[in-house]
Amino acid sequence: MGPIRPQHRDPTTEGFVMVSDVHPVRRRASAPPAALALLGQAREGLTEAQTLQEPNERYATAHLAALRTAAAVLAARARPETGARTRQRIRSAWEVLPELAPELTEWSALFASGAPRRARAEAGIRGAASARDADDLLRDAALFLRLVEHLLTLTPTLPRARTDGPGTGEAAG
Repeated sequence: MGPIRPQHRDPTTEGFVMVSDVHPVRRRASAPPAALALLGQAREGLTEAQTLQEPNERYATAHLAALRTAAAVLAARARPETGARTRQRIRSAWEVLPELAPELTEWSALFASGAPRRARAEAGIRGAASARDADDLLRDAALFLRLVEHLLTLTPTLPRARTDGPGTGEAAG
């Protein structure tokens, strides 16, 4: 083996990851900058929530991190509405998320159900969230963040399956 050389940035492939397979496949390596910024804010929020002692504060901060994570999905997938629903009413991120990412419907329901508790916790209502509530939400928000990071930045683009066997030249039927 020769010496290890420093890697140089290649502007022709920047923003793409080469998928190692039989044939390299270029795919987008990341989500839009706004989505990545929101994911970063969510990660920072979870880090902060882990350091908070007061359950209400920990709960509210973890819930806000989950909301920022959902906002990242919306930033990456949302398109302006051009129909009857345009400007009808403001909808929460938890209402819109299942429409744009059906695979996150259960997560949306989970965090939507915690929104009233978050409001009480932010208002300083004593006992709005127990230590266990806060810890559970913190774990859920961290898992949700990891799932969304994977969804937005690591979704692989796989090559099409071969329809002929090696050396046969015939299409599989």
